[in-house]
Amino acid sequence: MNMRMVLGGVLASFVAVGAVHAEEKTIGLSWNSKENEIVGKWEEYLQSEAARQGKEAGIEFKFIINVADNDPTRQAANIEDLINQGVDLIIARGEDSAAIGSSIRAAKRADIPFITFDHGSTSQKPDAHVSGDSYNQAKTTAEAFVALLKEKGVKGQCIELQGALKDVNAVNRSKAWHEVTDTSGVVTTLQSVPTEWNPEIFRSGTVNAFRANVDANCIFLASDFAISAVRSALESMDKWHPASDPKHVYIASQDIFPEAVTAMEGGYIDVGTTFDAYEHAKEAIRVAIALIKKEDPKCGPDGCLAAGRVATPANIDSLPNLWSRKS
Repeated sequence: MNMRMVLGGVLASFVAVGAVHAEEKTIGLSWNSKENEIVGKWEEYLQSEAARQGKEAGIEFKFIINVADNDPTRQAANIEDLINQGVDLIIARGEDSAAIGSSIRAAKRADIPFITFDHGSTSQKPDAHVSGDSYNQAKTTAEAFVALLKEKGVKGQCIELQGALKDVNAVNRSKAWHEVTDTSGVVTTLQSVPTEWNPEIFRSGTVNAFRANVDANCIFLASDFAISAVRSALESMDKWHPASDPKHVYIASQDIFPEAVTAMEGGYIDVGTTFDAYEHAKEAIRVAIALIKKEDPKCGPDGCLAAGRVATPANIDSLPNLWSRKS
């Protein structure tokens, strides 16, 4: 065997070994709480996307995960522990948008990239913010709703059930709804009802608004986490009927939470756009890889925002990776 063949074999072995051993990186994941089912799905999707995207990027990820149980002080201590353990990047869903700033500053001092996830920071800018695009969410819903009513020859006379108007997501959803519908010639908003994200106000607000606007035939629901309250209100007025019934009240919704999946499958909700746990996680890992590689993640002025997907009774059973669907 000549020297060239020996050297060639050694080089090939070196390349093969290098290909097997990916760079190892640790993500510290700090949850404010895990009370909502979506948090468990976020965690599952973050880990699966880290494995998938990490393999493509030559990185093997592992996670250190902690939960603050709705306590900002405990979350600050949890993140300090992640910093002390020398994680390579932190992803945090902050309990308090002001308090999380001190943790971001601590991570910066340790030269650890910090991503705020879903909940942003009002006191210190992180390296990146990843969340859903609440404006686009309502825009796509409103556009699909206008198209649906136009196709059916229905003039929509809608009640808008807003969220808490101190919440930017609620404000964005209301803004997009009106920008699309107010000039549509198809949908008119008769009354807008702030709910403070309180299910009881969703219920009472629905009843009061329909009593005050007897011609109302549709609803824009700022979040369908409260669909049970809205259903109760509509049932009390004999207005909860599927699309096949002449007494059907058309509903355009946001988020597509588990109970809303059932309502949409039954034909009670006509259209909505997902608060998409899978797309959020996918974007968070893309951004994490960019920051670890010291690259610009190319976020917009409001962060790296993941769009949701329009859901209807026709496609609700086939949307892939829909966290809120049980099967």
